[in-house]
Amino acid sequence: MNRMQIESLLLEVSEGRTGVDAALERLRHLPFEDLGFAKVDHHRALRTGMPEVIFAEGKTPEQVAQIFARMAQAGGNVLATRASREACEAVLAAEPRATSHPLARTITLAQAPTPPGNGTICVVCAGTSDLPVAEEATVTARLMGNTVELIADVGVAGIHRLLAQKETLQQARVLVVCAGMEGALPTVVAGLVHAPVVAVPTSIGYGASFGGMAALLGMLNSCAPNVTVVNIDNGFGAACVASLINHI
Repeated sequence: MNRMQIESLLLEVSEGRTGVDAALERLRHLPFEDLGFAKVDHHRALRTGMPEVIFAEGKTPEQVAQIFARMAQAGGNVLATRASREACEAVLAAEPRATSHPLARTITLAQAPTPPGNGTICVVCAGTSDLPVAEEATVTARLMGNTVELIADVGVAGIHRLLAQKETLQQARVLVVCAGMEGALPTVVAGLVHAPVVAVPTSIGYGASFGGMAALLGMLNSCAPNVTVVNIDNGFGAACVASLINHI
């Protein structure tokens, strides 16, 4: 339950449209609900502005579905990341209103009002192989109330493709840039814009890329001062940072 939902509930109580007992029932799982195998943090959105998100990898489909359903019943928006096909099927069986995003490996349920961002988040990826990470960032940022523009396959090996998007890049309030191999794209993008760039190294590349380590180190050594870096393949984390910036 986020701030807007709690304010709406308190208004309902003050106007007599919701009774005290009913309001208490809706609030009773704050700050968390113990499911035995998981403690669901319903209070996180109120504390941090972002709801708890289900990291589905390593959990059984049944566990993911149960956590998702309980979070949905609490009334907020729900996001599960790194979800397998089996986890998606289990969640959709438990909560038919949910939406699966196979490329992003995410599951979402949008059911609560979210404060809109102040501008556009531009998600950029170097190659088509980076799209799963870029899509994870896109889905996450949109669920958090942001307008998102996705620009794909504009890596530095064909830099004219990137320069053709210069106007769109320069209109963004914050950018998320995903790249593997040597990870040069965020620095190039940062040199074209006056906005913060959140760089995401991906695990795409041949042997010497070391599963994204080369891109990570390249981005950490960026000569562009408006670049900050998240962990390898962490499109979700990049979107959270971008959303916080876009809501300031």
